[in-house]
Amino acid sequence: MNTSLLTDRRQLLQWAAASAAGLWLPRNAWAQPRLDANPFRLGVASGSPTHDSVVLWTRLVFGKDQASGLQQGPVTVRWEVAHDEKFFHLVQTGQSQAQAGLAHSVHVEVQGLEADRWYFYRFATGDAVSSTGRTRTFPAPDAAVARLRLAYASCQRWEHGYYSAYRHMRDENLDLVLFLGDYIYEYPNAGNAVRVPTGGWVLTLDDYRQRYALHKGDADLQAMHAACPWLLTWDDHEVQNDYAGLTEGDNGPAVASFAARRAAAYQAFYEHMPVRASVLTRAVAGLASGSEMRIHNRLHYGRLASLYMLDARQYKDAQVCTPQGKGRSGTLKPATCLSWNDPARSMLGLPQERWLDAELGRAGSRQTGWNVLGQTSLFGQRDLHPGPGQRLWNDGWDGYAAARTRLLDALRKNAASNPVLLGGDVHENWVGHVKADYADAASPAIGVEFCGTSITSRSAGNAKIPEYLAENPHFVFADSERRGYGVVEFTPRQLTTTLRVVSDVTRQDSSIETLAQFSVQAGRPVIEKA
Repeated sequence: MNTSLLTDRRQLLQWAAASAAGLWLPRNAWAQPRLDANPFRLGVASGSPTHDSVVLWTRLVFGKDQASGLQQGPVTVRWEVAHDEKFFHLVQTGQSQAQAGLAHSVHVEVQGLEADRWYFYRFATGDAVSSTGRTRTFPAPDAAVARLRLAYASCQRWEHGYYSAYRHMRDENLDLVLFLGDYIYEYPNAGNAVRVPTGGWVLTLDDYRQRYALHKGDADLQAMHAACPWLLTWDDHEVQNDYAGLTEGDNGPAVASFAARRAAAYQAFYEHMPVRASVLTRAVAGLASGSEMRIHNRLHYGRLASLYMLDARQYKDAQVCTPQGKGRSGTLKPATCLSWNDPARSMLGLPQERWLDAELGRAGSRQTGWNVLGQTSLFGQRDLHPGPGQRLWNDGWDGYAAARTRLLDALRKNAASNPVLLGGDVHENWVGHVKADYADAASPAIGVEFCGTSITSRSAGNAKIPEYLAENPHFVFADSERRGYGVVEFTPRQLTTTLRVVSDVTRQDSSIETLAQFSVQAGRPVIEKA
């Protein structure tokens, strides 16, 4: 047993608990710092909302001229939650410790809030006050709800463009944002870069912290975090391209221990995201101590929707049969790969599969309106070889066909109503029907899928899209040229999905337009062009 890793883990849990508690502390518990610059330069955020609770996040960043004691010890941070933006009508106040061991991040888990209500919040330390954030609680689990409006987004490589999509997202009147992976990228730069990230390859805890701080400093992203709560999952680039479980990815300098690199990346993710401290404690057995963080979760939005945030990287089996010279992943003909249909291989890991099966069973018994699965990639089969034979991508769900079948079987067995799968990763918009059996053209649709384009990350263009759609008729729309996000509005009777795209991701003043819009009636998994 590696006791040093366990000791480190216990220390992380102690720090996280001190940050999350949000208790009143004596004013003289720690000296209030004298600050030469505003330490709230990374903004504020909220997330993980329930009907009576929400996580409030910030991180203090001190200038190089600040006293070394501030950078090495805990700092008291005060917080306020109010009904109004001017904070005349306070709801709760408290103080938390920003621990140096967690990069002076703060995760306040505010409890006892009213259901289905908007709030304002802010932080302060010394004489510095943060910007104001706006957040909300979900409706009570048994409440009848008229509407849920959320955006889904993913893949925001710094070098490939500006985050102008978020400036327009603020005008969408959203209840929630689902971020579906690749919040940061680990690369040092890119060809034809629109803007250049600081630092080189991202390998160490300090590297990951700096890369997150770079992204969090973007004004448009920061403002969107302050506008409403977020639910988040990760994909590969939060650690390394195409990594799977404890199998390292395929780029950058070699490291002595990939498990240690992944643990550092996971810690930095926690430090910069509005997630609960419990992600550090609800570990699922089976991976190295100190490097695991359970982020998959289920939340109810009244009786209108159940939201499942899935983790398709941490417990994933390694990709198989990648063509030589293609790195960790690639496209191949499954008929040439003996391991392709191995039922033991999993995208989510068997414990998470069993958890999802149980949660879908509970949703079926409570007659949830919509079952929304937020995960990281394209779900439906996508054959990239026109005509006889197949060519499939082995890093996505196509590379884990048996695991996909188990998820489809779980949806059917539990009679999960109105399944909706949201995804990212591929930097393209794909809209399609979720089939009970992708090997059978006559198989019925049991749900719908909206896989989103990227915020900035590049793709190959539309040259081959028509032939791909012809080869995969369960998809009704695809686009590989435009960057942006999707907005889904759920009501008891239908959902409406609007694909929003920016005019030019290389311009900070880019405009926004609607690429396409679709509707689906409750109880009838058929996508219609709106």
